[in-house]
Amino acid sequence: MTVTWRLNAEDVARIRFAFSPMWELVASLRTLQDPSRQSIHLPWIKRVRPRLAALDLDELLALVPPTGYLADFLTPPPDTPLPDFAAELDRVRSTPPEQARAEAAIVRGTDPAVLRRFAADPAAGVARVADALLAYWEECFAEFWPRVYALLERDVLRRSRQLAREGARELFAGLDPAVVWTGEQLVIDRPWCATGGLHGDGLVLVPTAFYWPSVAVMSAPYQSMLVYPVLGVGTLWEEGPPPAPGALAALIGRNRARILLALAEPSTTTALAARMALTPGAVSQHLGVLSAGGLTVGMRVGKQVVYRRTQTGDMLAGRA
Repeated sequence: MTVTWRLNAEDVARIRFAFSPMWELVASLRTLQDPSRQSIHLPWIKRVRPRLAALDLDELLALVPPTGYLADFLTPPPDTPLPDFAAELDRVRSTPPEQARAEAAIVRGTDPAVLRRFAADPAAGVARVADALLAYWEECFAEFWPRVYALLERDVLRRSRQLAREGARELFAGLDPAVVWTGEQLVIDRPWCATGGLHGDGLVLVPTAFYWPSVAVMSAPYQSMLVYPVLGVGTLWEEGPPPAPGALAALIGRNRARILLALAEPSTTTALAARMALTPGAVSQHLGVLSAGGLTVGMRVGKQVVYRRTQTGDMLAGRA
C-alpha cells in the first residue's frame, strides 16, 4: 500500500526542511512502549525509565499506541525551520476540540476506556494531554534535546545543500528506500493508501531520530509533511566525538582539532557546543581562530551562522 502525492513545479519549488521537538517527544512514547523496535535508544530508555513513575501518561499512551495511527493533533507540522517546544505545545493546546475528538476516534489504542473519556470532553482532554506532554518533556526529554537537535540540524543542513546542488530527484532518492520520486509523483510505501496532490502550501521534510527507521506522512487538513529517518542516528548516544589525532591536536590544539573534524558536516556554534560538551562561548572563540587561519568559514542561514570547513580545512582534516 502506498501514499501517492502529485507534485507540480510550484510544489517542488516550495519544498522546505524543518525539525520538530514535539514530533520527537511524541515518537519517543512509542520507543518506551516497544524498546525492541529501537534498541539504538536503550541508553536513553535506561536513563528515563525510573522517572516515569512520577508521571501520568495513560491518556498520551492511549492516543499514541505502539503501532498504527496516532492522533495527528499531537504532532502539528512545524511552521518554522527551527520551532521551539513551547511554541509547538501552544499549537497542540489550541487544537479545536472537534478535530481532536475525530482524530481520537480513529486511534486503535490499548485502553478504549481512556479514549472514551477523552472523546466525552475533548476540550478538557486536549488540556490534560498538553499538560502531560509538558511534564514528560521536562522530566524525560529536555536535557537530551540539545543532543537530538544537533543530529537533526546536521541532517537538515546536509539535505538542504543536496537539494540546492543536485535537485529533487537526488534528494528523494537518498531519503529512504520507502520514498520514490518519479518526476511527477512522490510514492511513499506506507501501510495505508491515499492519492492526491498537495494543497497549495508546499511540502515540509522532517528528519526524525525517534521514529527511525520508519517514514511517516501527514496531509490535509495539515500541511503535507514527510517524516524520514535521520542519518547518523547510531552516533546519537555516543559520549562525544572521537578524540582528535595527536599530530593535528599538537598543531592546532585538541579542541580546535575536534571542532575541525566535526565540521565534516556544516554546523552552528550551538550544535557544536552540545556535541563537543563545550560552552558556546568557547566554541565561538575556537571558530574565530580556525576562521582567521583559513580553515573554516561562517555563512548566514536565516538567523543563524553555519560554519563549514574550507578547502584548506578539508585537506588538513583529511590528513589527520
